[in-house]
Amino acid sequence: MATVSVVTPTYNRARFLPDAVTSVLSQTFGDFELIIVDDGSDDNTRDVLAPFLADRRVRYFHQENQGQSHARNLALKQATGDCIAFLDSDDVWAPDKLEKQLAVLQANPGVDIVHGDEATIDEQGKVISFENMKRCSGRITRYLLADNSVSITTALVRRRCFDEMGGFDTSVGVADDYELWLRFSARYCYQYEPGIVASYRVMADQISSDKRRRFAANERIIQEFLARYGEVLSPGERRWGLARFYCRKARYFASAGERGKAVGAIAGALRNAPLDPVVWRALYRVAVPRR
Repeated sequence: MATVSVVTPTYNRARFLPDAVTSVLSQTFGDFELIIVDDGSDDNTRDVLAPFLADRRVRYFHQENQGQSHARNLALKQATGDCIAFLDSDDVWAPDKLEKQLAVLQANPGVDIVHGDEATIDEQGKVISFENMKRCSGRITRYLLADNSVSITTALVRRRCFDEMGGFDTSVGVADDYELWLRFSARYCYQYEPGIVASYRVMADQISSDKRRRFAANERIIQEFLARYGEVLSPGERRWGLARFYCRKARYFASAGERGKAVGAIAGALRNAPLDPVVWRALYRVAVPRR
């Protein structure tokens, strides 16, 4: 039984998987298990993993291709740790990621999820950016309505959260981590610790690169969350978060030249917070496109 269970789903990422695994095995905190779930890869994933399986902390499972959320849930069923961490197979961790975050959980019994910052790297592993979005601590539901500010690659979660509220929603398809963080925010406390603890690799074939699809998925996730857990928000918090989500959506579609969708999103923002200066700035951006 390990202190931390590290969950790594993988699908046709043999090129990057050794770097991900090495970054876990090189952690300054060593009491972990690494659970790798191969989601039906048809590349040489099994071959590149073979040398790592000599380490008893590495556990390998294979399933028919069902998607990332199914793979993560299979790993959660196998996990024995008191805490759960996630590392996608094309990303990497800083060497002291687990040590730093475990110290935060141990020092703060009221905190259930700790998260941090990440560098963005390209396919070759070169750093593109150290810039990060604003991240938050405490009861962060209204901030999560506005945008997903929790990077799954940086998160460390107490196991009881999954025991009490379940794992990943396999019906989502896209942004399953966003659904999880939003749902967990209804009950649990987050702690943001500034500092780079992981590197997120950007590639053309990632699901997360399809912003139109993600906006549609996020909107559905938000609507379903509010139907189930909306009572955790005051009316003002609800309007604040929704207005900012629709502003973000409007700005994206305006920049993509899809004016009709941008106007529709701004209308959603205005319905929620007609006097909010953030909404009026977004309206200006939509009404006066940049040249």
